[in-house]
Amino acid sequence: MELKGKTAIVTGGSQRIGRALVLALASAGCNITLHYNSSVASAQRTAAEAEALGGRIFLHSANLADPSELAGIVTATNQEFGPAQILINSAAIFPKDTLRDVTLDQWSETFRVNLRAPMLLTQAFARSLPDDMPGAVINLTDWRTARPYADHFSYSVAKGAIDAFTGAAAISLAPQIRVNAIALGAMLPPPGQGEEYLQALASNLPLQRVGGVDVIAQALLYLLGNDFVTGEIVRLDGGAHLQY
Repeated sequence: MELKGKTAIVTGGSQRIGRALVLALASAGCNITLHYNSSVASAQRTAAEAEALGGRIFLHSANLADPSELAGIVTATNQEFGPAQILINSAAIFPKDTLRDVTLDQWSETFRVNLRAPMLLTQAFARSLPDDMPGAVINLTDWRTARPYADHFSYSVAKGAIDAFTGAAAISLAPQIRVNAIALGAMLPPPGQGEEYLQALASNLPLQRVGGVDVIAQALLYLLGNDFVTGEIVRLDGGAHLQY
């Protein structure tokens, strides 16, 4: 897919990894709907950065836990730019819980945002795409679905379901729409953590370094640009999966 002039939707695009994806798409010449929930100041800053790189940005706020707001992201994008051909399901929540203590409310909230929202957005995206246009969906997942976190139970299960969803959606939407995923490892420190946290992560990886956001942008552009890749999950983990 040639990216220049294409329209993309990026959920959770205001900061951190979502921001990096927005800036990568802007550099490639895309029109972008930057979705955010409540972080309007961050969204506006990222939009200004993306526009300085040559992108056209449309800001759209929506609560991904509310299914009534999801199709509106696609509809508003189509009204602003015309049909979206790229969907990046980046937004997620990362609650701390275990099987012993997770509540039904927390479990439901995690699945609403981390699984149901990407599914419904992908459905709305596919339904809105004209028959003669190719499309691409990229889901953000986590390499630790294969070796789940001990203290992020609902997140691990929901992201594992995103892995399965990626393959199932790739089959369902082929040949018009390709669906792939990027499984992230140690990229950025959690909010409130600093360089020491990153160094501790890096020391446990075969590559002895964390990824940062540039490698995610590179993987995104590769998956969008290669029209013969679908149903793949590209693991960016510094070799962490090789360790036992």
